[in-house]
Amino acid sequence: QVQLEESGGGSVQAGESLRLSCKVSAYTGSYCLAWFRQDPGKEREGVAVIATEGSTKYADSVKGRFTISKDNGKNTLYLEMKNLKPEDTAMYFCAADQMFWAPRCHEAMTRATDFDNWGQGTQVTVSS
Repeated sequence: QVQLEESGGGSVQAGESLRLSCKVSAYTGSYCLAWFRQDPGKEREGVAVIATEGSTKYADSVKGRFTISKDNGKNTLYLEMKNLKPEDTAMYFCAADQMFWAPRCHEAMTRATDFDNWGQGTQVTVSS
């Protein structure tokens, strides 16, 4: 079982930036890694994924504003969020699973159930 722990959430004004981090208890180079977000009463939504070889995919709602990256030496996943909007307000979760084929990892961004390992979440609140 892989342990994941998010940090970096907070309350900001629209247009500001935040960087989320996710410390992973295993070698991040061996996992498909993703960020999801969820509002109360809504389904968990995929935000971005990064495959083992480093290719990425983003939800249309965050393209050009969010950047997913990882540091395999530190076993840490990041989500750089710029020009935040009130609609970005949600609990943000990182997730990991051993999907080695990049297209499979990219597809999994739309299916939270494909990921077996989750963090506890970090809250992001954006006010207008």
